[in-house]
Amino acid sequence: MDYKYDPESNVLSVTISQKPYDYAEEMGDFIVHFDKNNKPVYIEILNANKFLKKAVNTLSKETQKTISDALSA
Repeated sequence: MDYKYDPESNVLSVTISQKPYDYAEEMGDFIVHFDKNNKPVYIEILNANKFLKKAVNTLSKETQKTISDALSA
């Protein structure tokens, strides 16, 4: 699995598989790309900073601190 963030477009891209994708579906702030067997292979998260803030806020304070410490190291 590979992650890339583009701050200019505020998009977080997640590569799940190296298989070629056949089609994509937009689901709110997510664009999910599927292979010919309907398995997700690539996800684009639009408005990523908003999504990540919400995701981090759902974590325990201890986990938030661990992530913060790791990012500042």
